[in-house]
Amino acid sequence: METVLFIAGLALLIVGAEALVRGASRLAAAFGVSPLVIGLTVVAFGTSSPELAVSFKSTFSGQTGIALGNVVGSNILNVLLILGISALISPLAVSQQLVRLDVPLMLALSIIVLIFSLDDNLGRIDGLILVVGLVVYLSFLISQSRRESAAVSGEYEKAFGIEDAAAGSRLKNVILIIAGFAMLVLGSRWMVDSAVAFARHIGVSELVIGLTIVAAGTSLPEVVTSVIAAIRGERDIAVGNVVGSNIFNIMAVLGLTSAFAPAGIEVPPAVIRFDIPVMVAVAFACLPIFFTGGVISRREGLLLLGYYAAYTAYLVMAATHHDALPTFSAVMLYFVIPLTVVTLFNIVVGEIRRRNK
Repeated sequence: METVLFIAGLALLIVGAEALVRGASRLAAAFGVSPLVIGLTVVAFGTSSPELAVSFKSTFSGQTGIALGNVVGSNILNVLLILGISALISPLAVSQQLVRLDVPLMLALSIIVLIFSLDDNLGRIDGLILVVGLVVYLSFLISQSRRESAAVSGEYEKAFGIEDAAAGSRLKNVILIIAGFAMLVLGSRWMVDSAVAFARHIGVSELVIGLTIVAAGTSLPEVVTSVIAAIRGERDIAVGNVVGSNIFNIMAVLGLTSAFAPAGIEVPPAVIRFDIPVMVAVAFACLPIFFTGGVISRREGLLLLGYYAAYTAYLVMAATHHDALPTFSAVMLYFVIPLTVVTLFNIVVGEIRRRNK
């Protein structure tokens, strides 16, 4: 029964997010909002709505581990898995200036979450700071979007061009938004309840379930949006969706849930020592990729996928107390991670030399 509830909840989250995005996008277009702003704000927020719904439900039900794991796990998955798959489909050459500005912001926000978590709790003050940052960020997006190139604007207009944005369709769009919101609420309830049952049944923490199964499920809208964009050759959207969603996850999802949670969100020491630093490292790893002409090659995409497989394997082995965990950790810590750092450093140095010539 828990499996049925989980699948049904996941389906409601996906359909609800799609209805919310479609209705909100068309309604915004009906009021004269540009396709570029719609893509950077409405769609990015809409694809993060499953994370928001699940995090709110789990927080107010007392399962803060799912709420925290959902955001951290989704941000790690978005970069490693979604960008990895998208780059394998088609190398991602990004021309959108806002994306290049958003990557350092994503890294800064990840570090801020780590700092806020050092007292083992994300409290209301922390949440309010993130929410205020969200308001500032949205204002910045809207102002800077006017300076984007015609090619980028055209790409967003092609993807989010609203042919049914006439005044007569506004009521239908409002109904779509309400229906999408209702499906998100019900889907999040079913998913959280079944996830808690899963955790108790297999003997792992709710945090691990949040970092893996729930994070993967709530990230499906981002997966679909980015993969379809990569297939169509809309590379700015494929990358901008991931980066924008990660920023929304921290400022909107984590900010709002911690601001409204009665006792804040408890942050276990294991998350401070490992999972949040991984989120920071993943964001940091994006800097050289975007620094080198804004290109994510197939080779780099394969590297991102390999790291997601390694991260998931670590979580599973840690949860099951597998005998191979110490060896696996040593290999990652003393060989794989240093090798990656050296590789990223060489990429940056090579790009600096190329530009100097």
